[in-house]
Amino acid sequence: MTSLTMYSTPWCGYCHRLKGQLDREGITYEVVDIEQVPEAAAIVEQVNGGNQTVPTLVYADGTAQTNPSLADVKAKLAALA
Repeated sequence: MTSLTMYSTPWCGYCHRLKGQLDREGITYEVVDIEQVPEAAAIVEQVNGGNQTVPTLVYADGTAQTNPSLADVKAKLAALA
């Protein structure tokens, strides 16, 4: 089980960039397309004040980050380790 979920859309440039950065760092994550999974869109809206802002990352502890930098993601994962 991965401890990181990225809520994304296929057309999101920020999502593609962050996926590439995570892949290069060897950080595993699950991708959920909010356009295909209505429940996922609701999760994104809940953590973003009603907006479907992506990428939204949700961590094992239930916290979320919206459009974080790679450094933000690495720091959060280190804090959870």
